Amino acid sequence: MPHDRDDLPQKVRAYEERVGRKLDIVYTYHDMSLTQGARREGQLLTPEERRVGEDHLLLLSWESKWWGGTKQQQPTWQQIAAGELDRTVIDVQAERIKDYGKKVFLSFDLEMDTRTPANGTPADYVKAYRHIHDRFRALGVDNVVWTWITTGYLDHADEMERMYPGDDYVDWIGYNQYNYYRCHNADWMTFAQTQKTVHDWIREHISDDKPLMLSEFGTARDPARPQRQAEWYAQVPGVLKGLEGVKAALQWNYRDPGPHCDLALANDAAWNSLRKAVAAPYLNQPLR
Repeated sequence: MPHDRDDLPQKVRAYEERVGRKLDIVYTYHDMSLTQGARREGQLLTPEERRVGEDHLLLLSWESKWWGGTKQQQPTWQQIAAGELDRTVIDVQAERIKDYGKKVFLSFDLEMDTRTPANGTPADYVKAYRHIHDRFRALGVDNVVWTWITTGYLDHADEMERMYPGDDYVDWIGYNQYNYYRCHNADWMTFAQTQKTVHDWIREHISDDKPLMLSEFGTARDPARPQRQAEWYAQVPGVLKGLEGVKAALQWNYRDPGPHCDLALANDAAWNSLRKAVAAPYLNQPLR
């Protein structure tokens, strides 16, 4: 869930009460701003995240941005790869995660296939990712599950292939696929249509054995058919069973920018459908 306030534990509990089960993974977002002072955006594992992490796994999305910073303050992939942020940012966060001790999923620049050429070349991204990974290892950080999260948008297939850091650097692969519908002026897509083609492509072109995560999934609403969102979520458990290697799925319940882009659950029928879906035995297997 977006993490821009200090009420993360309350928001997690409220969502869990509404959906009728405890979450396994809580997803938060951070930038690479300097960590002096009270900037929470650049502070991996805030006090609230540590509190939530007492009984949840954490997925930390770390972006090569300085939210609200000047153009000159924005980190680049080349700077990261060259070690220019090691002392001020990378090492600081590595030590914080090491001190935390528990396993965390860590993603660097999710949806990297949308960030080129503005942030650099695919080769620049791979070098930056590998540098962060190697820097953490050099500092003795061994509690990170290295997670590579792409859009899964197959018009970007070439970029995604060239931006994969390699099996030695990635533990889990995630992808973010939605039924955007009117948000992107697209046709309505079932849950299976949003997931299966991407899943099969990743298995063929990226990795045939890494654990997979639907790191963001969800659907827009259809004002003309108020029950349609509920019908969409009802498909989730059955489809997931057929997606080999998918070990986690994170529902996106938030409004994206733009008209018709509210991907939050629209009504009680949708909530009831999701509640039933996430109660399915297949989605309640022991963590290991």
